[in-house]
Amino acid sequence: MKKTLLIGAATLCVAPLLAQPKLTKDNIDEVLKAMTLEEKATLVVGGGWGSMTAGSMTASSETLVSGAAGTTRPIERLGIPVTVLADGPAGLRINPTRPGTDLTFYCTGFPVGTVLASTWNTELVESLTTAMGEEVKEYGADVLLAPGQNLHRNPLCGRNFEYFSEDPLLSGKMSAAYVKGIQSNGVGVSIKHFAANSQEVNRQSNDARINSRALRELYLKGFEIAVRESDPWTVMSSYNKLNGEFTQQSHGLLNDILRTEWGFKGIFMTDWGNKEGTVKAVKAGNDLMEPGMQNEIDRIVAAVKEGTLDIADLDRNVRRMLEYIVRTPRFAGYKFSNKPDLAGHARLVRAATPEGLVLLENNGVLPFKQVRKVALYGTGSYDFIAGGTGSGNVNKAYVRNIAEGLRDNGLEVNADIENWYKQYISLKKTELRNNAAGNGMGILLGDPVVPEMEISRSFIEKKLGETDLAVFTISRNAGEGDDRKAADGDWTLTGTEREILQNLADVYHAAGKQLVVVLNIGGVIETASWKHIPDAVLLAWTPGQEGGYAVADVLTGAANPSGKLPMTFPVSYFDIPSSFNFPNNYKGGNSIDIAALMGGGSGRRNMTKDVDYTDYAEGIWVGYRYFTTAGKNVSYPFGYGLSYTTFAYSQPVVKVAKDGTVTASVTVKNTGSVAGKEAVQLYIAAPDGGLVKPACELKAFAKTRELKPGESEVLTMTVSPYTLASFNEANNEWEMASGNYTARFGASVADIRATASFKQAKPQTWVVYPVCQPKTPVKEITVK
Repeated sequence: MKKTLLIGAATLCVAPLLAQPKLTKDNIDEVLKAMTLEEKATLVVGGGWGSMTAGSMTASSETLVSGAAGTTRPIERLGIPVTVLADGPAGLRINPTRPGTDLTFYCTGFPVGTVLASTWNTELVESLTTAMGEEVKEYGADVLLAPGQNLHRNPLCGRNFEYFSEDPLLSGKMSAAYVKGIQSNGVGVSIKHFAANSQEVNRQSNDARINSRALRELYLKGFEIAVRESDPWTVMSSYNKLNGEFTQQSHGLLNDILRTEWGFKGIFMTDWGNKEGTVKAVKAGNDLMEPGMQNEIDRIVAAVKEGTLDIADLDRNVRRMLEYIVRTPRFAGYKFSNKPDLAGHARLVRAATPEGLVLLENNGVLPFKQVRKVALYGTGSYDFIAGGTGSGNVNKAYVRNIAEGLRDNGLEVNADIENWYKQYISLKKTELRNNAAGNGMGILLGDPVVPEMEISRSFIEKKLGETDLAVFTISRNAGEGDDRKAADGDWTLTGTEREILQNLADVYHAAGKQLVVVLNIGGVIETASWKHIPDAVLLAWTPGQEGGYAVADVLTGAANPSGKLPMTFPVSYFDIPSSFNFPNNYKGGNSIDIAALMGGGSGRRNMTKDVDYTDYAEGIWVGYRYFTTAGKNVSYPFGYGLSYTTFAYSQPVVKVAKDGTVTASVTVKNTGSVAGKEAVQLYIAAPDGGLVKPACELKAFAKTRELKPGESEVLTMTVSPYTLASFNEANNEWEMASGNYTARFGASVADIRATASFKQAKPQTWVVYPVCQPKTPVKEITVK
């Protein structure tokens, strides 16, 4: 009997070793039960800085994706593989070369987020990101850390080029289309940065102080749309605090809002860092700490052993990590080729990009007519900027410049001008790179923008007779780690740029010739003071590696631009309410009286660079919501953009279903002489319902197919009652008011072509969790 008991005990001791499960899609609970505490802590902490470099403990030569941002950690005994996370959003960011091989691993430089939003075409965005997702999969990554979709609260945010719009509905719809395209390849995304990452200055610790209405209606709404409509695999937190609490440690944000209210089913990860509150993040529902450090594992293990972290909280996060892992190509054993269709993607990008280019001015010079020889000025004409800097900078095989594009369209670029610029650019780039390396700034930032070269009037006059027309490209860029400045050379033109612009206009106009300005810029700049000088202004943004070709296609008429602005271009920077609460731009002292400048309601705040908080004192009055309601003049309104043809709107019809769902339709006809597309924007003017509301808000949009001259299309848009709702802070609920509404069908917010009235018979409400509220309400401006 004693012998039998001893044998039984021995069998029990070795049973766990003999029965180790291997992860499958159907045994997640079994694997979770078999994991040790240390293994659980390991799985919710990433592989560490440089975890996808040669010699990494988490990446063999077979799984190496050099330059990927990070990984999850494998647990081999349980069949849990490493998964790979790589930066975006304008394409996959990995190293283009690798040790031990002569092969290259370049990725396509797609149009940046602002260009995608300027298309107002969700189908086009999805087609572009479907191609992007193929590169993610074929280069061996499992998740693209994109899209970025923070709101354009202020035009000087350094990463606005990555983001979509000043409007949350446009941002959310674009993000959802982006996600659907990527994930159609069986790889995931990480929508970011959740939430209120509206500035780069002091982004690691800044506290975004936002009242609940502005937070819900503006800064969370785009994320909500993306989560509800596209089921992203992952969401990434922002670095900053939100109303006093780091977003990655906020149970209210991660659990109550993201998961319970919106129904998010994926994993939540931190942005790349190592904040002290690891245990709090785990409790809040943060499933993955990236890039991952050993001290984070140690904190989790110690907290469980000490009883300050419930093992159930850790198990919940581990289960979600396992559910994520079994979705990945790595888990499925996918043999990635390292050979995506780069040539096909380049053709797609060239064809699609003109839909995101915005024609701001045109007195008839565009498209070119009887133009054969072009005087091409501006450093950006030859050193074209494809995208912004930082983690969103894609390692591309090439960038097509405007000179190349014009030649590809059969035009001749003046050789003397081109050679002079190329010599200058080469010299200046060497100087700038040496300075950047000496300052330790050359790691992620990409190439600096070459300042404009001084061009004498006599040189312009000398080349006048050799050319039919002049093009002047003005360049700006920005990126991760810092914000732009309200200064010459950034927000405003430099003295050199103004002088070249005026001299070119004077010389060419005197000879009966014309001047076109191309804006190769990452974000909004001041235009009101000079836009009357050239004969046309084309806003090219930073549109990806085929940008020079796309610009030339538009200039020559090979493509008809159909882009429209996803943000407002103000007359002056300080016309923007948030400019008084944006870091490091005010030079007149440490604080300013916002109430005096903006019309009441707010107090003073510190504007020094190292400020620890930002008061969102403008409330809901961001972008066109402010300008249309206040009746403030702008340089270019939200939604604005010209075409080479014209469109007429007619037969507006609005129907309201019993449940309050609104269906709005309008007929759009091409009344011009060339084929083109038109983006129709549906703005709704709502009854107050006890709340102060903007004059109108974008509630839907649609874009026609390419219409031939004389051809029409009926566009139909649907708006749910929830989409019509505003947030009532006093009741902590969304409220759709009953009463009379007006549907405005616009070519822009300032160009309404048709209207129709409708009525909501009954109010509707949606109660939400009372979370993420400021400790003390922010004093907001008032708008009349």
